[in-house]
Formats: sequence, structure tokens, C-alpha cells
Amino acid sequence: MGKHHKKLLNNLEELRKSAGLTQQELSESAKVSRKSINAIENGIYVPSTVLALRIAKTLTCKVEDLFKLPKY
Repeated sequence: MGKHHKKLLNNLEELRKSAGLTQQELSESAKVSRKSINAIENGIYVPSTVLALRIAKTLTCKVEDLFKLPKY
């Protein structure tokens, strides 16, 4: 898992790079700013359900492939 928020782990940067996309390209497809993608990748921002679904659709994966809850 990549960088994470205390309530959500994410693998976005790795999956985005594997898909050959820049943050800008992903942001355009997901209809958000590049800064939002960067903030998610760095564990600063937890995306909405709609945004998580848009990102997953762009990367042709499941939301669960992108984001995981930490073990408590």
C-alpha cells in the first residue's frame, strides 16, 4: 500500500503509474484537479464515493484495489 491517511490506506499512485497515467491525465478523466489526485496519493485527502468510483473506472479496477481500511 502507498502512503495513507490514518483512516484509509491507498494504492493509487502505484496503480496510476502501472496504467501509464500522469496525475493530470487521471484528474481529467476523474473530473477533479490534479491537486486532488496528489492529495489522495499522499494520504491527505479521503475521496468521496463518487470520486473513488470514477478513479476505479479510469484505472479499470475495483475501488477495493485502490483503497483499504487499516487493520485495527
